[in-house]
Amino acid sequence: MGLPRRPAYIVFVTDRVDYFFLGDAELVTGFRFIGIEGMAVRDSAEAIAAFRRITEGWNETAGFALPDTLPGAGICQVLIMTEEVADWLDELLVNWQISGRYPLVVEIPGIMGRIPDRKTLVDAIREAIGIHV
Repeated sequence: MGLPRRPAYIVFVTDRVDYFFLGDAELVTGFRFIGIEGMAVRDSAEAIAAFRRITEGWNETAGFALPDTLPGAGICQVLIMTEEVADWLDELLVNWQISGRYPLVVEIPGIMGRIPDRKTLVDAIREAIGIHV
């Protein structure tokens, strides 16, 4: 009588996670030092064009060139951006986060620190379900 036989599981292991950063030029340089490519965005138009290229494979621009290092749709798994860029993306970003698709979006404070009185997605969810810690 032996132990019951366990079913076989197929596990997919990726050997690397592709990160990309959107933010100001100083932080792009810092992320490059640790091996993460990035793009400096100066305004909401550049931020939206870069975000849509990364998430949807969108290639249209508003009079500026997107760099060749900017990944297309489905390549980036984790997209890191500053709070300022997240604010520029506004509803576009919120809808993407709610969809649960890749890339996962991680917001970090910019060079000047956190934006005062800024509500994060986690804060909005806590407020909606009534959890206040």
